[in-house]
Amino acid sequence: MTGAERFTVALIGASGLLGRAVAVELARQAKDWRVVCTAHRRAVADSVPLDIRDHDAVRAFLRREKPQVIVVAAAERRPDVCENDPALARALNVDALGAIATEARALGAWVLSISTDYVFDGTSPPYSPDDAPAPLNAYGQSKLDGENALLGCDPHACVLRLPLLYGPVVDWSESAVTSLTPAIVASADTANAPATMDAWATRYPTYTPDVAVVIRGMIEHHARGATISGITQWSGDEPMTKFDIAERIARALKVDAKLVAQRTPADATPRPRDCHLDSARLEALGIGRRTPFDTAIAHVLARYPALPPH
Repeated sequence: MTGAERFTVALIGASGLLGRAVAVELARQAKDWRVVCTAHRRAVADSVPLDIRDHDAVRAFLRREKPQVIVVAAAERRPDVCENDPALARALNVDALGAIATEARALGAWVLSISTDYVFDGTSPPYSPDDAPAPLNAYGQSKLDGENALLGCDPHACVLRLPLLYGPVVDWSESAVTSLTPAIVASADTANAPATMDAWATRYPTYTPDVAVVIRGMIEHHARGATISGITQWSGDEPMTKFDIAERIARALKVDAKLVAQRTPADATPRPRDCHLDSARLEALGIGRRTPFDTAIAHVLARYPALPPH
């Protein structure tokens, strides 16, 4: 492709846990793709400041950049925040996506939006893309409403559902996986009490650089004229509770942690027990990568304790 014909990808939400990994992965296509990143709370090099709740600013950004692909990684993803502030959850997870979808349709751009396994109630895993959603909390409901807003506006758009994410972080609290680390380390001190960890819900921690490879593969399909539409899913394939995760983190850090298993639900906001996502649709297309958890978490924890807990 010539410089004038470069394929433009707009990555909305490049400052978050997943967005940063996607930005790194898409940079590998720098010769053929022009990647424009936006950020809101955290500044990212060469990014455009954008609050997706400002629909006029979103429209102006998209009309100026004229992307062929829009990846939406910006969202409110904290279940407790969504439960306590449903208006904020709707503004970020539903209304903003509807505005992006409307403008993308006018431009002829393909939208790939990130959703969650929390659209399911966790009672009948594994879940295929066609299984009926039944969210248990406001976060899951807002993401489901966002899926419907996107696909209702443009059936050619695509949703990628993902489970619990972890990866390179800017602080340990950024992922529900790495957020366990300070308590795990503190529990090894004989002066401190053991750390209680959830052993009730089964999760499938998924490495953000692997998800970024998935997203790049999906964009490559679109660039070749083989657009993927509707609902897709990707997940790590190692089931574990937070207690299991904590044991692996302790092993990676070589600390003698004192851990207690909590075998009943303890979260104030209801969460599903097991939302294992079936990834077969993308696997059949040859899209995907899974880094073993122990390998990936060792890479992430190599910076401990250099980052702040919050």
